[in-house]
Amino acid sequence: MRMELIQPFINAADAVLADSLECPTSIGSLSMEEEAYRRKGVAALIAVTGDIEGRIIFDVDPHTAMRVASRFAGEELPKSEELMRETVCELANQVIGNAVTSLNDQGFRFRVHPPEVHTSEKGDKSSEDTEALVISIETSKGKVFMNVAMRYNQAHEQQAAVTRG
Repeated sequence: MRMELIQPFINAADAVLADSLECPTSIGSLSMEEEAYRRKGVAALIAVTGDIEGRIIFDVDPHTAMRVASRFAGEELPKSEELMRETVCELANQVIGNAVTSLNDQGFRFRVHPPEVHTSEKGDKSSEDTEALVISIETSKGKVFMNVAMRYNQAHEQQAAVTRG
Protein backbone atom coordinates (compact mmCIF):
# COMPACT_ATOMS: atom_id res chain seq x y z
CA MET A 1 0.00 0.00 0.00
CA ARG A 2 1.35 3.39 -0.98
CA MET A 3 0.44 5.47 2.07
CA GLU A 4 1.98 8.57 0.46
CA LEU A 5 -0.86 8.34 -2.08
CA ILE A 6 -3.56 7.59 0.52
CA GLN A 7 -2.64 9.96 3.36
CA PRO A 8 -3.71 13.14 1.50
CA PHE A 9 -7.22 11.67 1.13
CA ILE A 10 -7.40 10.79 4.83
CA ASN A 11 -6.20 14.27 5.84
CA ALA A 12 -8.60 15.98 3.42
CA ALA A 13 -11.61 13.94 4.56
CA ASP A 14 -10.86 14.67 8.19
CA ALA A 15 -10.51 18.43 7.57
CA VAL A 16 -13.45 18.81 5.17
CA LEU A 17 -15.86 16.81 7.33
CA ALA A 18 -14.87 18.64 10.53
CA ASP A 19 -15.30 22.01 8.80
CA SER A 20 -18.45 21.20 6.83
CA LEU A 21 -20.26 19.48 9.67
CA GLU A 22 -18.88 21.79 12.38
CA CYS A 23 -18.12 18.83 14.62
CA PRO A 24 -15.09 16.83 15.69
CA THR A 25 -14.07 13.87 13.56
CA SER A 26 -11.86 10.89 14.20
CA ILE A 27 -10.50 8.10 12.08
CA GLY A 28 -12.38 5.04 13.29
CA SER A 29 -10.56 2.30 11.45
CA LEU A 30 -8.32 1.56 8.49
CA SER A 31 -8.48 -1.81 6.79
CA MET A 32 -7.18 -3.39 3.62
CA GLU A 33 -9.98 -4.52 1.37
CA GLU A 34 -9.23 -7.59 -0.72
CA GLU A 35 -12.80 -8.43 -1.62
CA ALA A 36 -15.13 -6.21 -3.63
CA TYR A 37 -16.20 -3.13 -1.73
CA ARG A 38 -19.76 -3.30 -0.36
CA ARG A 39 -21.56 0.03 -0.47
CA LYS A 40 -22.91 1.08 2.93
CA GLY A 41 -25.21 3.92 1.91
CA VAL A 42 -25.17 6.88 -0.46
CA ALA A 43 -21.89 6.80 -2.37
CA ALA A 44 -19.95 8.75 -4.97
CA LEU A 45 -17.17 7.30 -7.10
CA ILE A 46 -14.35 9.49 -8.37
CA ALA A 47 -11.81 8.22 -10.92
CA VAL A 48 -8.26 9.56 -11.16
CA THR A 49 -5.95 9.14 -14.18
CA GLY A 50 -2.42 10.37 -14.88
CA ASP A 51 0.79 9.89 -12.86
CA ILE A 52 -1.49 8.38 -10.21
CA GLU A 53 -4.50 6.33 -11.17
CA GLY A 54 -7.32 4.64 -9.38
CA ARG A 55 -10.59 5.53 -7.75
CA ILE A 56 -12.10 6.75 -4.52
CA ILE A 57 -15.52 5.72 -3.26
CA PHE A 58 -16.90 8.24 -0.77
CA ASP A 59 -19.70 6.45 1.09
CA VAL A 60 -22.11 7.86 3.69
CA ASP A 61 -24.69 5.76 5.52
CA PRO A 62 -28.25 6.88 4.61
CA HIS A 63 -29.14 8.32 8.03
CA THR A 64 -25.92 10.35 8.10
CA ALA A 65 -26.43 11.50 4.49
CA MET A 66 -29.86 12.86 5.38
CA ARG A 67 -28.50 14.65 8.46
CA VAL A 68 -25.67 16.16 6.40
CA ALA A 69 -28.05 17.23 3.61
CA SER A 70 -30.31 18.88 6.21
CA ARG A 71 -27.29 20.61 7.76
CA PHE A 72 -26.13 21.93 4.36
CA ALA A 73 -29.63 23.17 3.51
CA GLY A 74 -29.96 24.81 6.93
CA GLU A 75 -33.26 23.16 7.77
CA GLU A 76 -34.87 19.83 8.43
CA LEU A 77 -35.91 18.34 5.13
CA PRO A 78 -38.13 15.49 4.11
CA LYS A 79 -36.07 12.49 3.06
CA SER A 80 -34.91 13.16 -0.48
CA GLU A 81 -32.72 10.61 -2.26
CA GLU A 82 -31.67 13.20 -4.85
CA LEU A 83 -30.60 15.74 -2.21
CA MET A 84 -28.63 13.07 -0.35
CA ARG A 85 -26.82 12.02 -3.55
CA GLU A 86 -26.01 15.65 -4.42
CA THR A 87 -24.72 16.28 -0.91
CA VAL A 88 -22.47 13.21 -0.94
CA CYS A 89 -21.10 14.18 -4.37
CA GLU A 90 -20.40 17.71 -3.11
CA LEU A 91 -18.59 16.41 -0.02
CA ALA A 92 -16.61 14.04 -2.23
CA ASN A 93 -15.68 16.97 -4.51
CA GLN A 94 -14.38 18.96 -1.56
CA VAL A 95 -12.39 16.05 -0.11
CA ILE A 96 -10.87 15.06 -3.44
CA GLY A 97 -10.12 18.69 -4.30
CA ASN A 98 -8.14 19.16 -1.09
CA ALA A 99 -6.32 15.85 -1.51
CA VAL A 100 -5.30 16.48 -5.12
CA THR A 101 -4.01 19.93 -4.21
CA SER A 102 -1.62 18.24 -1.80
CA LEU A 103 -0.60 15.64 -4.39
CA ASN A 104 -0.14 18.35 -7.05
CA ASP A 105 2.16 20.18 -4.64
CA GLN A 106 4.26 16.98 -4.52
CA GLY A 107 4.66 17.12 -8.32
CA PHE A 108 2.08 14.59 -9.43
CA ARG A 109 0.01 15.41 -12.48
CA PHE A 110 -3.32 13.77 -13.07
CA ARG A 111 -6.93 14.29 -14.02
CA VAL A 112 -9.75 13.96 -11.53
CA HIS A 113 -13.00 12.90 -13.16
CA PRO A 114 -16.32 14.29 -11.90
CA PRO A 115 -17.99 12.27 -9.14
CA GLU A 116 -20.60 9.78 -10.20
CA VAL A 117 -23.28 8.40 -7.95
CA HIS A 118 -22.15 4.87 -7.09
CA THR A 119 -25.25 2.69 -7.04
CA SER A 120 -23.73 -0.77 -7.36
CA GLU A 121 -23.95 -2.86 -4.22
CA LYS A 122 -20.36 -3.96 -4.81
CA GLY A 123 -17.36 -2.11 -6.19
CA ASP A 124 -14.32 -3.49 -7.98
CA LYS A 125 -12.03 -5.92 -6.21
CA SER A 126 -8.47 -5.03 -5.38
CA SER A 127 -5.94 -6.20 -7.92
CA GLU A 128 -2.36 -7.33 -7.70
CA ASP A 129 -1.04 -3.82 -8.32
CA THR A 130 -3.87 -1.77 -6.79
CA GLU A 131 -4.74 -2.35 -3.16
CA ALA A 132 -7.77 -0.70 -1.61
CA LEU A 133 -7.86 0.85 1.82
CA VAL A 134 -11.17 1.40 3.59
CA ILE A 135 -11.22 4.28 6.05
CA SER A 136 -14.02 4.75 8.56
CA ILE A 137 -14.46 8.32 9.79
CA GLU A 138 -16.54 8.94 12.90
CA THR A 139 -18.51 12.18 13.27
CA SER A 140 -21.26 13.28 15.62
CA LYS A 141 -23.56 13.14 12.57
CA GLY A 142 -22.67 9.50 11.87
CA LYS A 143 -20.14 7.43 9.94
CA VAL A 144 -18.50 8.20 6.62
CA PHE A 145 -16.42 5.68 4.69
CA MET A 146 -13.80 6.09 1.99
CA ASN A 147 -12.51 3.26 -0.13
CA VAL A 148 -9.30 4.46 -1.76
CA ALA A 149 -7.60 2.38 -4.44
CA MET A 150 -4.63 4.25 -5.92
CA ARG A 151 -1.43 3.29 -7.65
CA TYR A 152 1.34 4.86 -9.61
CA ASN A 153 0.79 4.78 -13.36
CA GLN A 154 3.14 2.24 -14.98
CA ALA A 155 4.80 4.93 -17.12
CA HIS A 156 5.34 7.12 -14.02
CA GLU A 157 6.94 4.20 -12.15
CA GLN A 158 9.29 3.49 -15.06
CA GLN A 159 10.26 7.18 -15.34
CA ALA A 160 10.91 7.38 -11.58
CA ALA A 161 13.14 4.27 -11.77
CA VAL A 162 15.16 5.81 -14.63
CA THR A 163 15.50 9.10 -12.70
CA ARG A 164 16.64 7.28 -9.52
CA GLY A 165 19.05 5.04 -11.11
